[in-house]
Amino acid sequence: MEKDLGTYRKSYEKQALEEAHISENPMQQFQTWFFEVEQSETTDEPNAMSLASIGLDGFPKTRVVLLKKYNEDGFVFYTNYNSEKGRAIENDPNVCLSFFWPSMERQVIIKGRAEKLPQEVSDNYFDSRPLGSRIGAVVSDQSSVIPSREVLESSLKEIEARSENEPILRPAHWGGYLVRPQSIEFWQGRPNRLHDRIRYSLQENLDWRIERLAP
Repeated sequence: MEKDLGTYRKSYEKQALEEAHISENPMQQFQTWFFEVEQSETTDEPNAMSLASIGLDGFPKTRVVLLKKYNEDGFVFYTNYNSEKGRAIENDPNVCLSFFWPSMERQVIIKGRAEKLPQEVSDNYFDSRPLGSRIGAVVSDQSSVIPSREVLESSLKEIEARSENEPILRPAHWGGYLVRPQSIEFWQGRPNRLHDRIRYSLQENLDWRIERLAP
């Protein structure tokens, strides 16, 4: 099987990214871009991001997760700590996050270290989730091999019935991560593949060095 995609072409011409118009702080710059994507209403899930980690088998792996919060400290997402990605992060906390917003012709690439959030923070977020999402977190032994879909459906019905009489509490193996960024790159598509790339790198004095990269 073969399909030649060499004729696929797109010219990026919507916007530019100039040093004179960016923030000195990358989290402020991220907030500006995220707000613009939200306001454009052209992206179904602007908080969808790719998370790359190095697995226990030595291979990198990328999957899409949802950003649930960001602030001056970094980027927050939630997952099962016993999942493949959870075990990978436990073994090597260096990760990469990537946002792609094609309608805006933009990418953001974050390199950083992931750390578990305090239990009370994960508890508060878990309790704020819809009942179905809380039940799903309890039902799924994420990344484990299961014999059939019916196993999940059976467990779901059992816990749904139980939830009528008792609260669904956060499992100890489920919670949040904060990714503290070490570098954040902002990519803006430009014509002729001469894209704008601005990288912020965290220095020892906690200032951010700003550099333009060749496309």
